[in-house]
Amino acid sequence: MKKHGAILVVDDHRGVLSAVSLLLRPYFEKVMTLPSPVRIDETLRNDRFDCVLLDMNFSAGINNGNEGLYWLAHIKRMNPDLPVVLFTAYADIDLAVKGIQQGASDFIVKPWENARLVDTVLKASGKMRKRSGEDDSVMFWGVSDAMKRLRDMVERVAPTDANILITGENGTGKEVLARELHGISLRRGKPMFTVDMGSVTETLFESELFGHVKGAFTHAVADRQGKFEAADGSTLFMDEIGNLPQHLQSKLLVTLQNREVVRVGDNKPVKVDIRLVCATNRNLDDMVCDGRFREDLLYRINTIHLQLPPLRERREDIVPLARIFMERFARQYDRPVTDTGNEVERLLMAHSWPGNIRELQHAVEKAVILSDGECLDPRHFSLAAPRQADMTGERMETLEDMERHMIAKAVGDCGGNLSAVAAKLGITRQTLYNKMKKYGL
Repeated sequence: MKKHGAILVVDDHRGVLSAVSLLLRPYFEKVMTLPSPVRIDETLRNDRFDCVLLDMNFSAGINNGNEGLYWLAHIKRMNPDLPVVLFTAYADIDLAVKGIQQGASDFIVKPWENARLVDTVLKASGKMRKRSGEDDSVMFWGVSDAMKRLRDMVERVAPTDANILITGENGTGKEVLARELHGISLRRGKPMFTVDMGSVTETLFESELFGHVKGAFTHAVADRQGKFEAADGSTLFMDEIGNLPQHLQSKLLVTLQNREVVRVGDNKPVKVDIRLVCATNRNLDDMVCDGRFREDLLYRINTIHLQLPPLRERREDIVPLARIFMERFARQYDRPVTDTGNEVERLLMAHSWPGNIRELQHAVEKAVILSDGECLDPRHFSLAAPRQADMTGERMETLEDMERHMIAKAVGDCGGNLSAVAAKLGITRQTLYNKMKKYGL
């Protein structure tokens, strides 16, 4: 794997510096660490960096994040174009919003997930796009009739402020489509804000969306801005809207009707101007019939409905997409592969792709990593339906293969209802969500 660029890591915990340095060395040509921000000036004057990973707190016993915001502003004064990723020991969305508003590229919470940290700093430094030659946020429209009709609709509605509901199976690219909408809208001058309803615990939903005031509940030590206020003047993307608890559906409806929010623990409304884009893989009409989703809220969020077709219904796009992913990962992993090959293309076209584009991407990535020639090898694709090993000595599916197929089948059996899937499999919804992300479902 090629190394690219230089990163500066500033944190007062030497154990963190050692761990992060070890993690990032395979990805960056140079990883410099500072145990204190006092040498930031000197370091930035003497060396060139592509990204700074900056801790939010440096003084013992003080955990308000103000030091991090101070040094963020200081770095931006020295070099406005230098990406800064904030590093904090506690998840405070208010700090994240403040930091992003003041120029930070992203926000990482300790303890961190290695893959998330690596991906975040690579994207912030701009090296991920240069290495891959592609931008994951760019929509691939393809040549299918279904996608041509969808593109025409998107171009018509994007310049308006109409609320949009995007539906489609997992892995079809609903968030990518939302970013495409925002990117050609009249609000594109400001960043789109996203809240993933599938990954936020129910107890934090209200605070996440509407914010809270100091003292509203235990540990509410300061006022906090919610995503609605943060997205004022821009687009708010609510992914997995079908997971919104019923007791919050009425509050969301009132917010959309009145165009104002009331923070938890407060009674003072705050005016907001947002363009709402929602997405779900669930059938909201069925949920309305079952009494699990408010009909009036569905009407409010569904001014324009955009349906993303599954990959099996746009088969002419499978091979072009595979080639894009092949070229991207060949650059990323420094592999010599330049061709998919007829045999692989027949294999890809014959597969049903229950995980859609995300599954295709992961399958091609694995094949590129394992490749050692100019053409992809069919042996490096594991696309067959699960089967038990028989007495002839055929290879048995791995536990991960079995788990992946079991989850995919349960999702299909339950019509995409993740709560029902979790109950069927005997796991929590958060565990299910994490596993689906892992397996590209």
